[in-house]
Amino acid sequence: MDVVSTLPQVSGAVVYLAKSAERPHTYTYDPPAGVAKSNIVGEPHTVPIFDMRPIADGLNLDVQGFALVDAPTSVRDFYDQAELRDVYYREAEDLVKQATGASRVVVFDRTIRRREHGVEDRTPGTPRQPVTRIHGDYTEVSGPQRVRDLMGTEADELLTRRFAVVNVWRPIRGPLWDAPLAVCDAQSVAAGDLVAQDLIYRDRTGEIYGLTYNPAHRWYYAPAMRADEALLLKCYDSKTDGRARFMPHTSFADPNAPADALPRESVELRTLAFFDD
Repeated sequence: MDVVSTLPQVSGAVVYLAKSAERPHTYTYDPPAGVAKSNIVGEPHTVPIFDMRPIADGLNLDVQGFALVDAPTSVRDFYDQAELRDVYYREAEDLVKQATGASRVVVFDRTIRRREHGVEDRTPGTPRQPVTRIHGDYTEVSGPQRVRDLMGTEADELLTRRFAVVNVWRPIRGPLWDAPLAVCDAQSVAAGDLVAQDLIYRDRTGEIYGLTYNPAHRWYYAPAMRADEALLLKCYDSKTDGRARFMPHTSFADPNAPADALPRESVELRTLAFFDD
């Protein structure tokens, strides 16, 4: 019997990328008059999303592309930028080293999301919101480019060896029921399901992956996540030996969430993990 089919599950609505002849793009700011902010068309599907907790001990970043880990923290206030930088960055770097075997880990980005119903993400003057469309943070092109952007004169040498982009995602308060993170088993994603799309900033253009629908996809989440737990998400891996390289994810509405669930507050760090091999 397939172990996955025996896991507790919910039915969740997730938004895929509709197939199109045009290259998908989104502006992160208001574009010039007459230019559409995005040409992306979402394609909602209701899919089974399995509870990963019963199999958490068997999850592996190199296989599924995600892992649920116990991650106690000394941080008292995640909204204190100095404490985040001085305390949480070091904790996250150690966590990723332990989980991956990387010899060096560098935190390079942080995002705090605080849910406000009715607010669109990236609305000026408002908190960042949960992302409601399936995406992968880096692509075959933008993964290495991030190393070039961030690591200066070291970049060329670092790119001769394996590196990965691993996100550390956790609730700021728990249990988290509102807009939890759904993650797609990298083993269930065919290469043709991933579609590169441009994320256009004022000073640069980034590239992320959208995901087109495939009924073979297997989705998981960790219900009622606590503030002393973290999800590790592998968003890129330079190694092409069959291990997980890209892992799509999205927020979704958990139908089991209590009516009085607190709005989501979460923090995510992006890290570059460098290996000696």
